[in-house]
Amino acid sequence: MPEPILNDISHRRYNPLRGSWILVSPHRTKRPWQGQEEAATKTTLPVHDPSCYLCPGNKRAAGDVNPQYENTLVFVNDYSAVKEVQPDYKAADRDGSLSSLFLQADSVTGKCYVVTFAPSHNLTLADLTPSEILLVIDTWTNLYTAHLSPSSPLVTSAAPTTLPPPTGHDRTVHPNSQYRYMQIFENKGAAMGCSNPHPHGQIWTTTSLPEEPAIELEQFKTYHREQGGCHMLEDYAKLEIEKEERVVYANAVFVALCPWWATWPFEILIIARQHRRALTDLSSKEKEQLADIMAEVTRRYDNLFETQFPYSMGIHQAPLEGSDLEIECSYFHMHFYPPLLRSATVRKFLVGYEMMAEPQRDITPEQAAERLRGCGGVLYRKKMKEQE
Repeated sequence: MPEPILNDISHRRYNPLRGSWILVSPHRTKRPWQGQEEAATKTTLPVHDPSCYLCPGNKRAAGDVNPQYENTLVFVNDYSAVKEVQPDYKAADRDGSLSSLFLQADSVTGKCYVVTFAPSHNLTLADLTPSEILLVIDTWTNLYTAHLSPSSPLVTSAAPTTLPPPTGHDRTVHPNSQYRYMQIFENKGAAMGCSNPHPHGQIWTTTSLPEEPAIELEQFKTYHREQGGCHMLEDYAKLEIEKEERVVYANAVFVALCPWWATWPFEILIIARQHRRALTDLSSKEKEQLADIMAEVTRRYDNLFETQFPYSMGIHQAPLEGSDLEIECSYFHMHFYPPLLRSATVRKFLVGYEMMAEPQRDITPEQAAERLRGCGGVLYRKKMKEQE
């Protein structure tokens, strides 16, 4: 365990993924709360919603009609954040002028996808079985593989992929450009800005390397160089498994833990226990283990406050295109950032000091992990149905 005094005093913890620090204030959990409360999840959703643009057989914004799909559905986002085709823009030469120093811009093109996790409108990942989550993982893997650069070292380990033929406005197979990065993510719940409760995530591919994975990759490369070719997250997973105090759940291939440097109250990091660069490195058995740990994490989240626990989740892995060193130093992991703090109705806000100075948290990661460890077992909603 950390030094016992750290449970009572304010202190800072180092985040090696970003090279940054976070302020921890465990004594603040004792203060009374008189601020905003979020509404608890009470809505009973139908299996099929005729007005939902993600349900089977329904029409989407661009006019396409969804097929009567049985597991996952992939289509190009009707409201993409980046465009595949747009007017060319070339930044002016840096001539030493104030404009060239301060007013910099780069053109970014890309492609955004929506991936539904299930045809039923009223489910979440926490409701799905590992075998059902595995279908989602396979879909992610197929899309990632289809967008890999032909020169990537990952191509040799990637299994052949087949995507469904494009229909209507969907063009999933042949991107117009070679993209640099693919960000797979899910926003769950209205508290995280999700506009549709149907179980789904998004995939954004861009010609640029986004800032968060770029910062992590630089940290990975530095660690790899300074530690004789070792991988940061492989070493960190080993340390946490030995100590156990921040581990929420582990299986033969992955570990889910509340990281030492977590910002969000019940933040979880899923790490491959051995170096895996991307989804394409995972064997069939390893994908089953990933589905198992995702089911455990999302179910424990919902059981914690007996609510549909909101979060933002994302995968960080090797770029679609990069140098051999970048690909080698990349490390597959998943971030879960949930906002709830004290109950289903009290959330954390990143405001004030956290916007102006540095991130801060109250409950310690050790306390959070202990609570989540005790939330395994049957999903609370299933128990409620059994008792009706």
